[in-house]
Amino acid sequence: MSRPIIPVDNRWSRRDVLRTLFFTAGAAGPAAWLSGCGGDTGAAPLPVPPAGGATPERLPDLVPETENRLVGRFANIGPLREVPDVHGVRTPEGFATRVVAINGELPQPGGMSAQWPLPGGVGNRPWHIFPDGGGVVPRDNGGWIYISNSEVPGVGSIGFTFPELAGLTTPIESFVPGLAQVGTLVFDPDGTIVDSYTILSGTTFNCAGGVTPWKTWLSCEEHPGGLVWECDPYQAGQGLACPTLGVFAHEAIAIDPQHRMLYLTEDMPDGRFYRWIADPSDWPEGAGRAALQSGRLQVLVVGGDGVEGALTGPQPIHWLDARNPHAPQHENRLAESTVFEGGEGVWYFRGIVYFATKGDDRIWAIDVAAQTIEVIYDRATAVAPNDILSGVDNLFVTDQGDVLVAEDGGDMQVVVILPDGTLKPLLQVVGQDASEVAGIAFSPDGRRMYFTSDRGGRNGLGGFTNGLGMVYELILPDDL
Repeated sequence: MSRPIIPVDNRWSRRDVLRTLFFTAGAAGPAAWLSGCGGDTGAAPLPVPPAGGATPERLPDLVPETENRLVGRFANIGPLREVPDVHGVRTPEGFATRVVAINGELPQPGGMSAQWPLPGGVGNRPWHIFPDGGGVVPRDNGGWIYISNSEVPGVGSIGFTFPELAGLTTPIESFVPGLAQVGTLVFDPDGTIVDSYTILSGTTFNCAGGVTPWKTWLSCEEHPGGLVWECDPYQAGQGLACPTLGVFAHEAIAIDPQHRMLYLTEDMPDGRFYRWIADPSDWPEGAGRAALQSGRLQVLVVGGDGVEGALTGPQPIHWLDARNPHAPQHENRLAESTVFEGGEGVWYFRGIVYFATKGDDRIWAIDVAAQTIEVIYDRATAVAPNDILSGVDNLFVTDQGDVLVAEDGGDMQVVVILPDGTLKPLLQVVGQDASEVAGIAFSPDGRRMYFTSDRGGRNGLGGFTNGLGMVYELILPDDL
């Protein structure tokens, strides 16, 4: 999610959508609330793609006027209040916030107050630096666990900021343990924090990832030699590397469990979009999970009129097996594969894969059945009132069709895209302009939403400003 250091007038500076979702998808199950970057489990069988390169139909521009159309959970929220609350967050009327973790402090059972915390706390680990991507898994007692990456740079990150040096820094990275980790906040059913522990350490620049259908966490390293690590969120421990998922600057992952495929974004200026197909022995048909140790890594190619054509209509796509899939992909580019400028959040929902690219502020939609791609949000052409979203990053789709987009920079907002295409701000973090919003995930009952300000912190006067990272909880009104 963090961006290379490039002049601010470049689109890579640190600072109507998803309409296909709204008419192709019904409501998902409760699992749609859980993952920070995942997706649901429903999908239709894959039909045979159109023969002879036939041009697929244009996606409808408007949500069909039907009695059963999705309205969106956040359709009736009001505007943001003019004055931020005590935690520095603007929300609509009826919403409240709580700070649940701050870098360097032990989490408190009731959350972190606006003042310095009381001595003690829960767990045995002060909260980690630069919290980024996140997700939630349920506990058997009705509680839940919030999972949080730590985006701490390391040697490999030099190759992320300066790609021309990646050939040198990537090999060094394999011998130098990173300082990033993945931490947890364990909640009881009433929202009390009862524990905090580490489930991965020794990695570098862990950005986003995703919760799996089998309730593990996939943590992505965002540097040219980065790997994906599978972690058990239910106990302290160490994750397992999954080299089969590729060696590149991973951002996020979405899983299509019916077809046993994973979709992955790469956060580089010349990044690609990938899918991983499990070998039959790795994820046997009918099995509850993949081993994530053996499969085919493939790279997306946009056909037809290419990326420019995708701005006005769906274009056919196909996939190529990655060259040297267990080697750094920046050294093994396939010239015919399509470049995506800084892949960010990705989400699979009812046969559509949505992903964001920050270099051009776009949202893309892949129809996995038709094998087509279309640009369905483009910042450069957005007009009022749908022009409040910039710095597209994490994506989260609710079970009622709302699309939540976290901003990396921009106005430090989480923006909701309703099923009718209307954009509404859900919240805005004030006074932390050097930060970014990330880590969106909901408690299993959908009443609490978690998000991070990955470079927020205390200002020493009882308020909050730029710092080393913090985690918020948004408490939704009872009637929502």
